[in-house]
Amino acid sequence: MKTCNKFFAELLGTFVLVFGGCGAAVFAGRTLGFLGVALAFGLTVVAMAYGIGHISGAHLNPAVSFGVWANGRMSLKEMLIYWAAQIIGAIVAAALIYAIVKCGDINPGNFAANDYGQDLANCGKFYLNINACGAFITEAVLTFVFLMVILGVTDDRHANGKFAGLAIGLTLVLIHLISIPLTNTSVNPARSISQAIFAGGSALTHLWLFIVAPLVGAGLAGLAYKCLGGCCKEDCKKECKKD
Repeated sequence: MKTCNKFFAELLGTFVLVFGGCGAAVFAGRTLGFLGVALAFGLTVVAMAYGIGHISGAHLNPAVSFGVWANGRMSLKEMLIYWAAQIIGAIVAAALIYAIVKCGDINPGNFAANDYGQDLANCGKFYLNINACGAFITEAVLTFVFLMVILGVTDDRHANGKFAGLAIGLTLVLIHLISIPLTNTSVNPARSISQAIFAGGSALTHLWLFIVAPLVGAGLAGLAYKCLGGCCKEDCKKECKKD
């Protein structure tokens, strides 16, 4: 598949993820609750996995691309192209959400931005107050888990690859159910960047954490999956020839 096809597929996919997930949080979060928002994010991933997965792999997330690169399944150049597409797609989606908010009498809350501590706890009674260390651990560990699932179900040797999109989407739902009260759930730097730009304030000040922590978790997962027997397509082919 051509690089430009992959670029626009990732841009579109990340746009849908942010518009669907963050849009649900901004426009219907008070009605849907944490469970509904978690399902919105998971469903967008499932939809895009089956919609554009055959074109780009539907990473939709710089941390996913970083983990895939760390595992040896994509080149550094391709990863950077994916990053650009994902960040652009996320910002366009956030801009559209912002425009819709400005067109009506809508209270956007914290604009579905990622944050932690008292700044997030003030957003509602169900949010919890944790410090930067707790937020970093939460984001890094959950991104690690997310990438382990992704690398596993997209492994060429996986027997049930057709269900990869569903497994990944459901894992993202679980991750959101755990961490929405703690950090509003990032595990995706593009999603965090796009919302922080329009939310401003502490969301922008604390943005570094929601970029670094997911990348740390994803990178460790990429390396860990190699140790657990995972390998890239080229390595697998070499091993098969040896056997």
